[in-house]
Amino acid sequence: MLETVEQETGASPQWSIIWLHGLGADGHDFAPIVPELVRPQWPAIRFVFPHAPKRAVTINNGMPMRAWYDIVSMDFRSRADAAGVAESVAQVEALIAREQERGIALDHIVLIGFSQGGAITLATGLQRREKLAGLVALSTYLPEVDAAAAQLVAGANTQPVFMAHGTGDPVIPVQIAEHSMQVLKQLGFAVEWHRYPMAHQVCGEEIHALGDWLQARFDA
Repeated sequence: MLETVEQETGASPQWSIIWLHGLGADGHDFAPIVPELVRPQWPAIRFVFPHAPKRAVTINNGMPMRAWYDIVSMDFRSRADAAGVAESVAQVEALIAREQERGIALDHIVLIGFSQGGAITLATGLQRREKLAGLVALSTYLPEVDAAAAQLVAGANTQPVFMAHGTGDPVIPVQIAEHSMQVLKQLGFAVEWHRYPMAHQVCGEEIHALGDWLQARFDA
């Protein structure tokens, strides 16, 4: 089981949000965003921020760092090593199963990821036979996008998706993210898509929009 940083916004949480960080960061990276995101009327939530394993990253001269998968090339159609993606999906599934064991229903679990973490979020979502409350993919893309239709599990496309990206992102061009979004829509996912004038980051307007989207999940 991956090590995690956890925050609970109230006693006996009935919702869980599992939030995956980006390349080279760790589970502490997005923990400070909780007070900015959470609204007073929301139910009690357990935020789970896992640490990705350390692995050598090819495009960074093999330097070991926390990464959800190796980045083997600059071509977005093949940059994510498939074995690393599969390993991380399995580790995320173990975290989801643990939340179920702690009494959280699957339809009360939201999976969020930024950059590499967002790629794992989407890869996990494609393969889920039992749907989560929703998937959130921030500043990211769908790995192996050309093979997405073959990877899609029946019923997985009933999970709602929130995607947001910076128009000036120098790490993952917005066109790459938009292509992933279009593929997800073609596969039947309901995707709420946002663009912001920012780089490879998050912004306040984006967090507010994400809060509105999460509010709709809680209301449902």
